[in-house]
Amino acid sequence: MVFNRSLAEGVARVALATAAFGLLVFGAYSVTGLGWTPLDDFAARWLSVIVPVLAGLALGVRALLLGRERTGWMLVGLSLVAWGAGSAYYSAVLWTADPMPFPSPADALWLVVYPLAYGGLARLARARSESSSQVSWLDGVIGGLAVAAVGAAVAFGQIVASTGGSTFAIATNLAYPLGDLVLIALAVGLVPLAIRRFGRSWAVLVAGFVVFGVADSLYLYRIAADTYEAGSLLDGGWMLATVIIATAAWQPRASAQVLWRGWGNFVFPVSFGGLSVGVLVYDHFHRVHLLALMLAAACLLAVLARMTLVFRENLTMLASSREEATTDSLTGLGNRRRLLFDLERIDAPCTLVLLDLDGFKAYNDAFGHLTGDALLERLGRSLAGSLAEGAAAYRMGGDEFCVLSPETADAATVAAAAAHSLREQGDGFEITSSYGFVSLPREADDTSAALRLADARMYAQKQHRRASAGSQSKDVLVRALEERNPLFVDHIADIAELAVDIGRRLGLGDHELGQLRHVAELHDVGKVAIPDAILLKHGPLDDEEWAFVHQHPVIGERIVGAAPSLAVIARSVRSTHERWDGLGYPDGICGEEIPLAARIVAVCDAVSAMVSDRPYRDAIDLPEALAELARCAGTQFDPEIVATARAALTDVGAAAAA
Repeated sequence: MVFNRSLAEGVARVALATAAFGLLVFGAYSVTGLGWTPLDDFAARWLSVIVPVLAGLALGVRALLLGRERTGWMLVGLSLVAWGAGSAYYSAVLWTADPMPFPSPADALWLVVYPLAYGGLARLARARSESSSQVSWLDGVIGGLAVAAVGAAVAFGQIVASTGGSTFAIATNLAYPLGDLVLIALAVGLVPLAIRRFGRSWAVLVAGFVVFGVADSLYLYRIAADTYEAGSLLDGGWMLATVIIATAAWQPRASAQVLWRGWGNFVFPVSFGGLSVGVLVYDHFHRVHLLALMLAAACLLAVLARMTLVFRENLTMLASSREEATTDSLTGLGNRRRLLFDLERIDAPCTLVLLDLDGFKAYNDAFGHLTGDALLERLGRSLAGSLAEGAAAYRMGGDEFCVLSPETADAATVAAAAAHSLREQGDGFEITSSYGFVSLPREADDTSAALRLADARMYAQKQHRRASAGSQSKDVLVRALEERNPLFVDHIADIAELAVDIGRRLGLGDHELGQLRHVAELHDVGKVAIPDAILLKHGPLDDEEWAFVHQHPVIGERIVGAAPSLAVIARSVRSTHERWDGLGYPDGICGEEIPLAARIVAVCDAVSAMVSDRPYRDAIDLPEALAELARCAGTQFDPEIVATARAALTDVGAAAAA
């Protein structure tokens, strides 16, 4: 198969090279003669046959190797062979005829060139145009009409004026110039349709057909003006065109790198529209044929149509870009920009509701971002479908939504209905939402104030729900500790109260104090996994038992982290047995790398342990415990927290003594 392909390629190249050589021979003959009468006669009579036939055959063989564009190139090759066949009949039969019959079979063969060439050009353009827009088609029409108008203005009038004879003869005479006009117009007009894969091959092909049409038109014009001389360079115009056309198939094809946009999209219609204007202006000084005027006018109408179409497309694109700029691409709801725009335009009382999903992060982490996006899309549709007439839904970004509703119902009812629509649950997950709402303009008189107030209320509700869920989860775990060892309950309570007192003295807010209390109450929850034989052992622990004990903060972290509402404190639970100097466990972190809550609980736990009886030692009194804290400040404990704890415990002791 490779050998046959190579052989075909070689045969085609030889044929094309022979045609090109024949063209050079004819050029020499037409300029100076070949110096030998039989050779001159051969050149004048038969080279016009040999060159196009060889070029057509070379192109046909080459077409077999071109895949997708095969049909187009085959039709073009057949058009060259048809031209050579017409010339062959003329040279063999009509060369010495007197009078010359007209029309003749040669005319039929020559005229069949045009439909074959039209079809080949159209198929090639179709193969190279991945998508042809209406603008591209109009650009083609503009280019074709402009070229045809110029051609008609230059030569058509003279050709028509000299045409005579029978109706059939007149039709044949006019078919040639019309065919040439259409051929040139088509070759130029198809350029915008094939521009994405224009490349050198298409440029050479178009140049070849333009040379063919121009040569034929000049021949017809000179015949009409009685200035034609046989054997001149003009006779070589057809042969030159066939060689150029055949050569196009060997040129490299573009790979969609040429883009018809920007200034290129502007130059083509303007340039050819300008040609049509030139024809109309020229007619003002020198009358041209009516066909030229009609073609020029049609070209300008096409330019106007193109301008209208482009204007309409620009309006559509502008509207689309505005819609995209104010629409969330995932849910199809309005985005933050659209909400701000709508808020600025409201002129009647309304309710603004901000909603934030609860549980979405855990869902996204567990099931993946694609599944999370699908959930957001479903919830967005659910929110939009739950709204009353006149209300609008928005996605602010992430897992935050918004509703803007006319104040025709109670604001709390609107907010609750919106929140209810943003619920979904399944195996291992539950999605709900927290919300905050504002009545406009009663509670806020500008957009920024409204959004801040709604956001603050939403955050307050979210924090309350988290605290409530966290307290319930914490109570379950504390109850588990109590069931394991009732002594833990008093120990935990003492640590929690002291930790909150220290935290308050350090300036922590209510939210941080709530988390600190949870850490204090759950810091030893991992001990539920330690056997009683170790936990209640009298006497020192061995290395293996200590290794077991050192794992209880890690176990505690896993237990606490399993409750989503407590996950935020899991790291602090893990770090409650770390030391300020880095010699603690389980991670050996030091200083401020240890979470603040863990550092506070570590001090409180130590105090509680020292003043309580243990299986392996007796309790000490509070002053001794305070002295031990001072001694360990800067090594085991954070010095600032020790100082604060000593102050708090001193105040407690003074109050008790009083």
